[in-house]
Amino acid sequence: MKGDLFSSRHMIRPATAPGMTVENTKCVRYTVDGEMLARQGAMIAYRGNLQFERKGQGVGGMLKRAVTGEGLPLMAVRGQGEAWFAHEAQNCFVVEVESGDEFTVNGRNVLCFDATLSYRIATVKGAGITGGGLFNSVFSGHGRLGLVCEGEPLVIPVSPQYPVHVDTDAIVGWTAGLTTSLHRSQSLGSMLRGGSGEAVQLMLQGEGHVVVRPSEATPQKAQQH
Repeated sequence: MKGDLFSSRHMIRPATAPGMTVENTKCVRYTVDGEMLARQGAMIAYRGNLQFERKGQGVGGMLKRAVTGEGLPLMAVRGQGEAWFAHEAQNCFVVEVESGDEFTVNGRNVLCFDATLSYRIATVKGAGITGGGLFNSVFSGHGRLGLVCEGEPLVIPVSPQYPVHVDTDAIVGWTAGLTTSLHRSQSLGSMLRGGSGEAVQLMLQGEGHVVVRPSEATPQKAQQH
């Protein structure tokens, strides 16, 4: 079959270096030379000599996931080749995590990442039970983290003079150096009268950036993730 039957913008171009690249807005390509990690079920195609192995979280990780509802069902991808990852045609983007830094992200937004990164599950400070029990994955080390979200992500700078308030269903993640707390934007009287539907937000203060998706998950869809 001739290649000119297809639009050039849909054709895969040769990889220029090992590692992660955004193939298009809906897909990440990872040129594997050794090992990388990805969300289970996210691989949509691959070529080369690659092996896919489910990665266990260990007893501690499984217990924490049972308690928090947060976890990353991961698979290790090993060998030499190329693999493409996507999730429900959501938009893909990449975060560079530097040595000594951390990036906090909702587990439902993680697609794939370098094996040089490690993660732990942590409670969002200030949220507690009143915030629905907010738990995120905190990535550290040095490497690239591939994320997905519904729509184009919004990256909002946060400064000490200008804290940012984010709907807890819309937040994707934030950089280290930011503190979190719950902020109630409605009075009790307003809530009793029905309110605006935006009663509580997560307030981020300090110096850094917060990533937000331009949509809010419905309760049913949030449970699926």
